[in-house]
Amino acid sequence: MKRSNFKIMARLIGLVKPLTGYMILAITMGLIGHLCASFITVFGGVAVVKALNFPVSLSFGLITALLIIFAFVRGILRYAEQACNHFIAFKLLALIRDKVFFALRRLCPAKLEGKDKGNLISVITSDIELLEVFYAHTISPTAIAILFTLAICTFLWFFSPVYALIALSAHLTVGMIIPFVISKMSGDDGQRFRDKSGYISTFILDSLRGLNEILQFNQGQKRLLQMKGLTEDISTDEERMKKVTGRNVALTNSVILIFDLVMLFASVFLFSKGKVDFSGVLIPVITLISSFGPAVALANLGSTLQNTFAAGNRVLDILDEEPVTEEITGKDKVLFEGAEAKNVSFSYGDEQILSDLSLTIPKDKIIGIVGRSGSGKSTLLKLFMRFWSVQKGEVCISEKNVSQINTSDLRDMESFVTQETHLFKDSIKNNIRIARLDATDEEIIEASKKASIHSFVLSLPDGYDTDVGELGDTLSGGEKQRIGLARAFLHNAPLMLLDEPTSNLDSLNEAVILRSLKQERQNRTVVLVSHRESTMRIADKVYSVEHGRMS
Repeated sequence: MKRSNFKIMARLIGLVKPLTGYMILAITMGLIGHLCASFITVFGGVAVVKALNFPVSLSFGLITALLIIFAFVRGILRYAEQACNHFIAFKLLALIRDKVFFALRRLCPAKLEGKDKGNLISVITSDIELLEVFYAHTISPTAIAILFTLAICTFLWFFSPVYALIALSAHLTVGMIIPFVISKMSGDDGQRFRDKSGYISTFILDSLRGLNEILQFNQGQKRLLQMKGLTEDISTDEERMKKVTGRNVALTNSVILIFDLVMLFASVFLFSKGKVDFSGVLIPVITLISSFGPAVALANLGSTLQNTFAAGNRVLDILDEEPVTEEITGKDKVLFEGAEAKNVSFSYGDEQILSDLSLTIPKDKIIGIVGRSGSGKSTLLKLFMRFWSVQKGEVCISEKNVSQINTSDLRDMESFVTQETHLFKDSIKNNIRIARLDATDEEIIEASKKASIHSFVLSLPDGYDTDVGELGDTLSGGEKQRIGLARAFLHNAPLMLLDEPTSNLDSLNEAVILRSLKQERQNRTVVLVSHRESTMRIADKVYSVEHGRMS
């Protein structure tokens, strides 16, 4: 979704509300600090005026004391301001990450099935990290620049309104007009750069996951050439953005020099007309020269903010995305008494998956579902989990539509084992325990025995404490699948939805698991999706799904 920079900025600033006090403190310290820095130069000019025997009411001792005080206060406040700004920035980045992860949890799993994971990783890491520029180096510097400009113009007004007008024009040009012009020159470069960065993250993640296949089919050189093309493309964009930044610096410095000269000529002109004395020439000129710090900070943001706003836009896209199925709360608790699909139709876009399908799943029975690949079997299980919402008909648990059951209750009533088991980079024990965090070691072992994985785990040097590696790469497909089944047994839900639970297993392990499922039928309902005839032998009833219809 394309948003204007103003809308992005307004949304990002809105997140500062919990830390408003810290932001006001940072702005106050920054303003006083910049005034001290500027007045070090101003009082240096006052000392010069006094040294030339022009009338000055301040003594050299007092001037020196003020210079020391200004320098000391400037150093302390500069550090304190930066510390406060970065405290705000990092607190807000943590807050934003929390909001993003909460949004991703709401979107799971339906809307994330089609997302490229590398791009999501880029948003969660580099895009959010880039917002530090906005929170630490944009909000308070902008407020400081505005207040500082007003203070300097007020100071110069006492010498001459002409000086105040020149200073105001100079600061507006450097702090507002130049950043606006540079931002327009940058166009959508920032958005393109962030999108391409996200795509490169996806490409790298894809390459790492498919490294075995790349080596097996000797595609390494081709993949490297593709990577080179992507990096050269993004490097061209970055080079163009750097050139814009260079033009920004050159333009800013040129404008500052021009306004310094304008102030000098104006002061000389007023001096020649007798409107000001020598101090009215020297002090305003050095005041303007020393006052561009806050405005230059804003000018330098002209090019970098495009990249920052692009990152903010990508983050807001996730925060604003609507989930396919909202979390249900506040309903009466439902106990499992069976399940049913009534005349269910469902499609992914224009692709019809299920059409007027009905089936009954009695309590404490094993129901088998067979059918060709793509016939809608897995989709049906996801509808029972309410990962997606039916477009026609009803999916019910205990004669109650799943859309009227609390999401937490639904998750407690159902265990879902998919065709691909995801393992976290952790121990086998913790990967199983994720199904029930308060489970004891004995309960984990019991669930593992039912899933025919216990003997294998004991054969490992570290047993249940063995680390499974990244994405469980140290284990075979069958071992991963059995860990997934152990999770389902440990979850101890009354309804188990198993999608090809034995597809990667040999006949011996399959027999152990099927025997466990048969023994569980006294207090558990099982829905088995499988191509294997041997798996269907334990089913009390078998449904056949063809082209989204039950037969």
